[in-house]
Amino acid sequence: MSASEEAIRKYYEHVDSEAYEDLFALFSADVVYHRPGQESIDGMAEFEEFYREVRAIEQGTHSIADLTIDDDTVAVRGRFSGVLEGQQVEFGFADIHRFDDEGLITERWTYTDTGRV
Repeated sequence: MSASEEAIRKYYEHVDSEAYEDLFALFSADVVYHRPGQESIDGMAEFEEFYREVRAIEQGTHSIADLTIDDDTVAVRGRFSGVLEGQQVEFGFADIHRFDDEGLITERWTYTDTGRV
């Protein structure tokens, strides 16, 4: 397993278990997080605020169906099952992660079949 694949698998483990300090350690300080129809999240302060205070998903589990690596980019397709704004949900997602030269995730894009994250 490559270092980038391992980092991405850890990302989903950490986000599902709400191990935020471990999750943040996978990202560069200048991380940019893109979500359709919403402003990008720029930098670690905004990224941490999003996960600690803003994220609508309350709990759940990500299941990876496909993971593809190409140079500095990892694309993931899967399913999420959990609680979103008090409602039990299940939906598909596609995430793209770009790594910097130090092996940290510097850019992230998220797409879901719900139209939101």
